[in-house]
Amino acid sequence: MTATLHVPGEPALSRYPRLAAAILPVLLTSVIGSLSTGPNIEGWYAHLAKPSFNPPNWAFPVAWTILYGLIAFSAWRLLGAKPRTGPTREGWRLAVIAFAVQLALNAAWTPTFFAAHAIGTGVVVSAAMFVMILWTIRLSWRFDRLAAGVLVPYAAWVGFATILNFALWRLN
Repeated sequence: MTATLHVPGEPALSRYPRLAAAILPVLLTSVIGSLSTGPNIEGWYAHLAKPSFNPPNWAFPVAWTILYGLIAFSAWRLLGAKPRTGPTREGWRLAVIAFAVQLALNAAWTPTFFAAHAIGTGVVVSAAMFVMILWTIRLSWRFDRLAAGVLVPYAAWVGFATILNFALWRLN
């Protein structure tokens, strides 16, 4: 059975509101992450026991800058794939909700792990985020394969980050 790709009759939002709807939540998530991470890197995080596969600190902002760009691009594409009517419209809404939930979990992880120093809770949030990203990819695929595909590196990174978070929890 082959999957059919939905081609929308018109975008969900006009150009600039759609661009804002794609970029602003991702930007807010990155700001929350930066504010929660910055004050804790040199102090609390530096003193944690780390596994051998822990990347150097400089790798995280590089990876997240690229990933946040891909996440915003995916949102922009998904928002542009809104069906006009019918049962596929409900499926699209579910994909958008899943997208919003995974982004909310992304925004919640950094304050949980870095600001609250709740490493174990961070594992739970990270694992939930990973599952939601995979579900977002699955739901988005039928509406815009590129929107779904560009989330794969994000899923890979969060899968790795979940393993890293678990290792940090075990070591500390």
